[in-house]
Amino acid sequence: MSATFGGRSGRQGKISQWLRGRRPKETSADDGREALLLAAAGAGLPLAPAAHPAPGYGCSCDRVGCPTPGRHPVSFAWQTQSTTDRAQIERWARDQPEANFITATGMVHDVLDVPLAAGREALERLLASGVEVGPVAESDDGRMLFFTLTRGTPEDEDEWWPCELDCHPETMDEHPGMRWHCRGSYVLMPPARLPGGDGDRQVRWVRGPEHPLPEPLTLLESLTDACARHAGTDEADHSTGAWPLRH
Repeated sequence: MSATFGGRSGRQGKISQWLRGRRPKETSADDGREALLLAAAGAGLPLAPAAHPAPGYGCSCDRVGCPTPGRHPVSFAWQTQSTTDRAQIERWARDQPEANFITATGMVHDVLDVPLAAGREALERLLASGVEVGPVAESDDGRMLFFTLTRGTPEDEDEWWPCELDCHPETMDEHPGMRWHCRGSYVLMPPARLPGGDGDRQVRWVRGPEHPLPEPLTLLESLTDACARHAGTDEADHSTGAWPLRH
């Protein structure tokens, strides 16, 4: 990382500038979409098709008043459907050219989901400290996603928890801080399109899936500290309802 940003002097400022301005070339839904999905699957992240935004701030699903338009899996069986099989993902991507994709958490990886400003601050501090940060995605609805190894299923099943936070129609107003997506949850996989705005709202990679997944506890303190400092800020778009929602 020091080779990218130069010497230690002024390093944090350069990291800040990089984080604000960096946008991977392959971020649009039509530019490198399949290659990015296959790269994620190749890194072991299981994928399944998801809904996509439809005209009129709607959703491609047939649910009237869908509370999470463009953000939920297509199938009720998304947990068992999720796969890293290259051929299957190629078929989905080509047969459903507008579809978003989700990645099921708690199998190989978890996701620490934080407000965008807190995530950017934490990422800058982690990189400046030389901490190995894995894949990171940024969402235009005001969230940053840190991909980590999964906590897994402890030997004592009483210590295991499902991600109930993401199984009910709660809003970001109710849970504006950090969300830990683990077993039973999912997040949108970049590149993904979000509803609203002028049609260019996305979920994109800041650091791609080629980065090894870190242990979640190596990031947790920095993320929780940053969330605490940014508590009370109104940076997220709360109008879209819960994300994600078991559909």
